[in-house]
Amino acid sequence: MPELDIEQIKKALPHRYPMLLLDRVVDYTPGESLTAIKNVTINEPFFQGHFPQRPIMPGVLIIEAMAQATAVLGLLSEEGSRHWNKLYYLVGVDKARFRKTVGPGDQLVLEVKFVALRRNIWRFSCTAKVNDITVADADLLTTIADQET
Repeated sequence: MPELDIEQIKKALPHRYPMLLLDRVVDYTPGESLTAIKNVTINEPFFQGHFPQRPIMPGVLIIEAMAQATAVLGLLSEEGSRHWNKLYYLVGVDKARFRKTVGPGDQLVLEVKFVALRRNIWRFSCTAKVNDITVADADLLTTIADQET
């Protein structure tokens, strides 16, 4: 079962705290699927205002965590390392549903599956779970581009 730790994830993604939303990749099959985790703690900066009386992880950040997982899968799916200096951009979100709230102490398990690639647009089916219960799902569209300097 192949894994990536936080240092390997940081080599793949340009994101850094507080926007790096993956802690570990626990399994992947290039060109097919990837499973990653995000450990949600009370120290997350968004909990100060969302909401102080009942901390809830914003849905848009769950989508962002899914998008970061799709980027890692896309990078791992490309032959060689020629794309490891490129950026994967989120260009579309379809069928997004939020089914349960996510809060401090939860471990968000992100499951992404490659669906199709057409004209440099990647389509992924994504699910976020806590304790094997689906909390959110969406289809994400991404594209690859050179990093601008």
